[in-house]
Amino acid sequence: MQIKSFVVALVAGSLAFASCNTFKSSNTELKTLADSVAYAIGSDMANTVVKQLPNAPGGKEINQKLVLAAFTEVVSGKASKIPAEKIPTITQSYFMKMHVMEGAKNLEEGKKYLAENGKKSGVKTTASGLQYEVIKEGKGPKPAATDTVKVNYKGTTTEGKVFDTNEGKAPVQFPVNRVIPGWTEALQLMSVGSKYKLYVPASLGYGEQSPSADIKPNSVLIFEVELLEIKK
Repeated sequence: MQIKSFVVALVAGSLAFASCNTFKSSNTELKTLADSVAYAIGSDMANTVVKQLPNAPGGKEINQKLVLAAFTEVVSGKASKIPAEKIPTITQSYFMKMHVMEGAKNLEEGKKYLAENGKKSGVKTTASGLQYEVIKEGKGPKPAATDTVKVNYKGTTTEGKVFDTNEGKAPVQFPVNRVIPGWTEALQLMSVGSKYKLYVPASLGYGEQSPSADIKPNSVLIFEVELLEIKK
């Protein structure tokens, strides 16, 4: 999840909490559609805190008990210790700062990872810093940047967590020059029928962006890519 999206979600939840001025005893019996909507809103806010907060930069350092305490105080009619108009500035400045710090840390760790990985037998490093190893070498033609290709793929973090794959699904199709730079470069090295393992540095991947909770800013990403076809 991108940091801006997370901040928007958290701030929206915080402002919603701050806008409440009454609080009744908990009742989880859902008798009407309005009851279900109310419960759904509360559940969605809770999921933002419980599931997304720990994955956000600096999220693990935040005391979730204080989040609950603030919610309870505000909906009970007590004055918030932080005015609602200041919530966006406080939350966004914190998460952006943590995002930058995590990105810098990941960048250094990524450099060390690639330096060691590049020493392994079979791993080749290009002038751009892309690393790859050949799992299977095909005998077909190689695509140009302007070609459209059909592939199978799996993406993992350096810790081995799968963040994206088409395994069990149909092959995916896309123009070679419309994906991350590491893929654009690697695909032009591959012949149809090849399967490569790519080690993509942050500069050839998503950089400081964090497109999902599993892809941290400035992360090295690993892909297994099988080039099936060039679409003419």
